[in-house]
Amino acid sequence: MKILGIVGWSGSGKTTLLTKLIPELVARRISVSTVKHAHHAFDVDRPGKDSHRHREAGATEVLVSSPARWALMHENRGAPEAELADLLPRMTPVDLVLIEGFKRHPHDKLEVHRPAVGKPLLAAGDRSVVAVASSELLPDLPLPQLALDDIPAIAEFVLRHCGLAPPPHDTADR
Repeated sequence: MKILGIVGWSGSGKTTLLTKLIPELVARRISVSTVKHAHHAFDVDRPGKDSHRHREAGATEVLVSSPARWALMHENRGAPEAELADLLPRMTPVDLVLIEGFKRHPHDKLEVHRPAVGKPLLAAGDRSVVAVASSELLPDLPLPQLALDDIPAIAEFVLRHCGLAPPPHDTADR
């Protein structure tokens, strides 16, 4: 599986970009999964549900399955947060895994940047940022720049960077 991180400061548009980029990639016959890092406690379960009661009773993992989907919930129970390298092998293989967050990990990343947010470029201090998708042109940036609203161009960059783009057609006369 190829992986590429989508990073940026809060409010920069990471999730918005992903929700537009995923259908563009799927339309190009690329299978895509995502990993989303949450900086706070979150819960996909609700009090009163059987699965919640199982977890509250002390189960380390609860897998819930239906005809539409299944979800595995794992309780850390005081153990350290899982590393990205530990999570990826748990996923079903696909062509591309897009990772939202995990900005301090050393995998290749596309930075989403909006100068209006008032935060500095992460790329300035992170050599794993391979390109920047921005709402404005950034002068003197030594990395590829993509217009944040040009989803087809961003998809093309992602596919080429990850080695998933088909080879260019040979148009030379034979």
